[in-house]
Amino acid sequence: MSATGGGGGGGGGGGQEEDKKPADQAHINLKVKGQDGNEVFFRIKRSTQLKKLMSAYCDRQSVDLSSIAFLFDGRRLRGEQTPDELEMEDGDEIDAMLHQTGGAL
Repeated sequence: MSATGGGGGGGGGGGQEEDKKPADQAHINLKVKGQDGNEVFFRIKRSTQLKKLMSAYCDRQSVDLSSIAFLFDGRRLRGEQTPDELEMEDGDEIDAMLHQTGGAL
């Protein structure tokens, strides 16, 4: 798994792109966007549990894993889920939200 903060992906390949396609299908590029608008990009296997991505994101942001909720399409993610289970596509965005406590009226 690799993570890059900020900018976009790297350069392209030559004429062998078609040959690489089947191997690339095993991996997916995901973007985790924090409440502050900061984006961190990850490339993981489609079969990798998301807890690996979640933990790596929290390490990079210096926050505790238990203080962040990860959302995809408005639904909270669980660490044991995989991109395949959730039918994620290349380039999909995961939202990282700080837990909010309280809220009494």
